[in-house]
Formats: sequence, structure tokens, C-alpha cells
Amino acid sequence: MKAYLILEDGTVFTGESFGAQKEVISEIVFNTSMTGYLEILTDPSYAGQAVVMTYPLIGNYGICRNDCESTRIWPDGYIVREISRKASNFRNECQVEEILVERGIPGISGIDTRALTKLLRSHGTMNGMITTVDYADKTEVIAKIKEYKVTGVVNKVTCKEKKTTDYEHYVPTDFEKAKLTYMATPDMAKAIKQARSSGICEGEIAMCAAQGTAGIERLRSIAADPALSKEHFKVALYDFGAKRNIEHNLLKRGCTVTVVPANTPAKEIIAAGYDGIMLSNGPGDPAECTDIIKEIKELYDSGIPIFAICLGHQLMALANGFKTEKMKYGHRGANHPVRDLKSGRVYITTQNHGYMVKLDSIDPEIAEARFINANDGTVEGISYKNKKVFTVQFHPEACGGPQDTEILFDEFIKMMEA
Repeated sequence: MKAYLILEDGTVFTGESFGAQKEVISEIVFNTSMTGYLEILTDPSYAGQAVVMTYPLIGNYGICRNDCESTRIWPDGYIVREISRKASNFRNECQVEEILVERGIPGISGIDTRALTKLLRSHGTMNGMITTVDYADKTEVIAKIKEYKVTGVVNKVTCKEKKTTDYEHYVPTDFEKAKLTYMATPDMAKAIKQARSSGICEGEIAMCAAQGTAGIERLRSIAADPALSKEHFKVALYDFGAKRNIEHNLLKRGCTVTVVPANTPAKEIIAAGYDGIMLSNGPGDPAECTDIIKEIKELYDSGIPIFAICLGHQLMALANGFKTEKMKYGHRGANHPVRDLKSGRVYITTQNHGYMVKLDSIDPEIAEARFINANDGTVEGISYKNKKVFTVQFHPEACGGPQDTEILFDEFIKMMEA
């Protein structure tokens, strides 16, 4: 069946319908990742948007639900050059089209995504409609498309009640299992086997395995005497649209994680005595979250260590009087270079944001830029002075994508230890 993508400037792309047979109006954004389409589809930060994949072939390795970043598909629509009808992957459970139909998400394939992306880059992010109706007169349709706004999306994606997961319930990903099995040294493999036979949990094993030689000795010690297992931190994770791998990275480092709704009062978190606070990623305009910003300011003043990612990074900036603004077309992809101004090192990061913190709005008495985008010089991270608080715009949990900056979770752990 024919499908049409109608943009607010009147441009029309004609292609083939796949997924759900449904008409939607949404904000059209593009992602340059070559892989990780399942993680993109299940990322709550895409709520209120339809995603264009610039890579020409999508779906060739199918769907593995263990790789999902949440329990549902979040984009309003999916736009691709070619959708693979057959997947080749021993982990595959179903096709991309099947999960789109399952969740009522429409898709359009067979269009020139390169031309569409160039249009969005030159004119900026635009609204659009995916439809199977060939409107003869598009005047009313375009007026309707222009009226669309992405609002109230944090309330849409956040959890409804808090949930605590103990580090002992950490379950390694398939890749992490493979690393422990095939990439460990003989001594490490032996220590891991001994620890498992002594009933040591996978979270403790993963934490030790990341420490190299020191981890081998620690595994041997706790296998001999489990009472030597170190104290584990309690972390409150604010869910503004949190990706599953944020919680996963904290559990892997021995934290007990309580995921809390976006509107949880700061005084409740402070009174509960958490060792640290994570502010998650999420969708929409950060300036819209006025009530949440007030609570974050109270958390900032509490002295509890805080690590914030993406939307959380922007909300922390707004809580301290800095400014944010919408970008022309945003950063969405798995190959964005950022420079660490502390070490001078450049990291490749996964990003997904359409807003940024304005560099000239950062009060030097309060904070300083820690990371800068190596392509366009925009702010990618902030360190707050005289506070155990740091924030990043990119995704250190990075699934899918590079895990160069996963070490920032270790920095957060050290901050709680201090």
C-alpha cells in the first residue's frame, strides 16, 4: 500500500506503508546510527517524535527483546529507506514490522531518506504526517501539521510508582556473559568459577571482574568469606524516561536502585537517606518541567551526590539559573565526538537530544563546562563547583553505541565513596 510523508513546508515523500495502518502527526527527527534500531525504537526520549533512520537498510538482524531499553515502542512513526523482510541472527525473535503492528506504530519505507535528512538539516526539525491517504488539497492538512507541539511527554513516559531492585538481582547481558566467558584471563575465569560456586551474586562478580588483577584477589577473598563483600550504595533514579541500561549500569556496580516517578518530591528522597541520585534522560522541552526543576534545586542543595544524563543534565542547568535552547536539528546518533576539558581526551558518544544548555549562560561561580562537542562546540557536560554533582548531555550507558564513557558511572561511585 502506498504511504505519504507530508512535511509542514508542503514537501511530500511517497513510499510504501509498513507497520500499523494509521495516520499520525509528529515532529520528524533523524538518527544517523548504523545499528541499534531496537534500542532507538524503545528509547522513551523519542516520545512525541517520528524517527528517520539515515542508514539505508533497517531490520536485517531482527528483534531481540532482551536488548529493549523499555517495555514499549515510543516514536509515533518510523521512516526508513528499506525495511528488511527477513532477519539473519541466531538471537532473532521477530521482525521489526511485527513489533510496530503489535504497538500500533505506522512506518513508511522506500523514500529517499538521504534527501529528507538533507532537508531537515538545512531547514531544521519540522513536523510531518505519515498517512496512506493521498490528499488532493493539502491546505487543511498542512495547517494541522503546523499546529502540532511536543508537550507533556515526561508525564507520559515516567513510571507511576517507585520500584527497588537490589544489586543481587543484576542479570548480565548476553555480551557481558560472553566477555566474562571468553575474554577473561585464566586466573580471572578460575576466580569467577570459584565465586559462583560459593553463591556470590552476578553483580558482585561483574564489579570485581571490571577491576582486573585487583578484582581477581577480591573474588578469591569473598568466595572464601562472603562476609567480606563491601557495603553497597542505595541510589534513587529519577525516571524522566529512563533507559533500562542506566539502571543496569548501576546494578552492575553493586548499587541497589530505586526508580522513582518524575514528580517525586525532593524531601521524600532526602529523608530516605539515599547515597546518590541519578537524573535520567527523557523527552521534550526541559523548560516545560517547571515543578520538577524546583525539586531538583532542592536535591542540588541537599549535598547528596548527583549524576545526571541528557534531560537530567538540562534540568539541573535550569535549576541553577542557566538557559537551554532548541537546536536546529539536534544530535541523534552513535558517533558524536566530545572532548573532556579536564583530560583533553576525545570520546565517541551516543546522543539523542534536540535541546542544549547555552554555554554563555553557565555561571562560572557555580559550574564549568566539563565536556564540549568536538564538531560544533556545544556543551556536552557540566561539573558543579563545591558540590558532588556532574552532568552529561550524551549517553554513557550507550546501548546501542560506544561505551567509551561508561567510566563516568565509576566516577559516580567514587563520588559516593568520598
